[in-house]
Amino acid sequence: MVNGILGIKIGMTQLFLEGGTVVPATVIQAGPCVVIQKKTTDMEGYSSVQLGLIEPTVPKKINKPLSGHLEKAKAPPIRYLKEFKLLDSSEDTKVGNKVLVDQFSDKDEVNVTGISKGKGFAGVMKRHGFSGGVASHGSMFHRAPGSIGQSAYPSRVFKGTRSPGHMGASRVTVKNLKVVKVDPVKNLLIVKGSVPGANGDYLIIRKKNPSQ
Repeated sequence: MVNGILGIKIGMTQLFLEGGTVVPATVIQAGPCVVIQKKTTDMEGYSSVQLGLIEPTVPKKINKPLSGHLEKAKAPPIRYLKEFKLLDSSEDTKVGNKVLVDQFSDKDEVNVTGISKGKGFAGVMKRHGFSGGVASHGSMFHRAPGSIGQSAYPSRVFKGTRSPGHMGASRVTVKNLKVVKVDPVKNLLIVKGSVPGANGDYLIIRKKNPSQ
């Protein structure tokens, strides 16, 4: 079986556990997915499958190359495709098979990957957590980054120096999130904690390997 699934972030809520503990949780529309393509060691040098997420609303616009690619698997119109490596090269997963959320169970641990929310242009205090200068009157140094290099040597700013710039809108993976509840009927996966992205964004959910 494929060790993961594609999903859509629905939003955050809170759940009450058996002992009365309240935990923050994220609701994910996980699947259903369909296997679009299978790659083998003999042909591509590694074994993997390409999954496509079947969304509640069918995409209206799909280009011809993608449409032809989906027709080979006899799949409906799909806009979100991702590849998952197969841990076992002898996996009998075939093109057209469904991948559902029932592969997960309570107390499983998953790694969730998504695109973080874009924050636009941000300063060093918000972007990197700088403490800033004193807030007293006349200090002339409140939220500035401070010294970023020397003028005599090396006479340049080193690459990677933390500075103001675009914040967010980057690929982020949150690891070791516990699965709180699974609803196979509605294809819902509820995990403890927060995941990257805004409501409605695409997510990649991978089950944590025992070796990790």
